[in-house]
Formats: sequence, C-alpha cells, structure tokens
Amino acid sequence: MLIKKSQRKVILAALGVLIIIYILYTSLFSNETLPVYNPVDFNPELVDKNLHSTSNNHTISDFTLINQNGDTITQNEYKDKIYVADFFFTRCPSICPIMSNNMAKIQQTFIKNNDVMLLSLSVTPTIDSVSVLREYANNKGVIDSKWNITTGNKKHIYELARKSYFAVVEQGDGGLQDFIHTPNFILIDKKKQIRGIYDGTNDIEIQRIIEDINTLKNL
Repeated sequence: MLIKKSQRKVILAALGVLIIIYILYTSLFSNETLPVYNPVDFNPELVDKNLHSTSNNHTISDFTLINQNGDTITQNEYKDKIYVADFFFTRCPSICPIMSNNMAKIQQTFIKNNDVMLLSLSVTPTIDSVSVLREYANNKGVIDSKWNITTGNKKHIYELARKSYFAVVEQGDGGLQDFIHTPNFILIDKKKQIRGIYDGTNDIEIQRIIEDINTLKNL
C-alpha cells in the first residue's frame, strides 16, 4: 500500500520528535549509570561479617579526625561534597608517595570546583602527628580548603576503613599490632554513598575517577 505524501510527512515528523526526545533523555539521564555500592556488592573479605547481607542504604559513618592544621574534621566539612578518600602513612616508601601525587592530580583537576574535596586518613596516627602532617602537606602541595590530611584515634580510623569505606581485606581490631596498607581510592557522593573504588597507583584508574567525578557533578 502506498503511503500518501501527507502521511509520509506526519511519519517523518513523528520520527523527528522521537529522535529529539531520545537525545534529550540520554543527555539528561545517561550519566546515572554510575553504581551505588553497598556491602553486598564487595568481596566479602573486604566487609565486616556483620554487614555481609546489607544490600542497600550504606553510607559513610560519622567521623572525627584531626587535620594538618590541628583542626577537627567531621562529616560537616564534607556535607554536600563529592570526595575521594584514601588511607596512607607519611613514612610509607612504596605506594603512598604515588597515591599522594595522584591525589594532587585530582586536586589540581578540580581546583576551581568547590564541590569536590579530598580526604586522606593516616594508618599510623600515633606517628603522624599534626606537625608531621603539616610538613607532608606542604611537600605534596596540599590546598587546605580542598584536601584534609588527617590523624586521629587508631581504632576509629581502622573501623572506618573496614566498616565504612571497605578499603582493606585484612581483619583486625585497630590495636597496637594491627596494620592496614591499601592502594584504594574510594569515591563518595554528596549523599555519603560509595560510588567507586579505584587503584590509586594506576594512571588509567586516576583518569577513570576523574571521569566519574564529572559524572557525579552532572547528576
């Protein structure tokens, strides 16, 4: 059956509208593919056994830390912020300098964006005093308003690593002999949810985290 010229115009117009709707939809919603991570999504070895079955609503627990200026840092400093967290220690001769340099790259990339911040937590807090952190921050080009290099109570920091950020496999109690060492960068959104885990020593992974931060900015 032949399609009349007028009908053909209507069909073409309808197709045009559908294409426009599709383009608008994908531009608005395609970025919403970045996952939200809950305990059940991780390797069970990374998750405290009491959280293994948790499949939704996981957020970063409240924390109290001390930064390179001796200021108390809590979730309030990161309210409505996108941020990257990592665990390090200033005397680390291997992966930590690479991680810190890569955190500095992220800092520089988003230097003019007040919605993006960084958080580094020392895994040797008794050694990494405020003065030590201040020197370390100076050496790494830390901008105080963007990046907190922190120390604090060891048990508290290790519990955050194991029960909030899921950054390490090793189990422990945060005691004197307990020690964690991880290359992981953890991406947190404005709702305190985990949105990505990355190898902080890998250049390709750093580019991926930058892309994912841009995705979160557009949500």
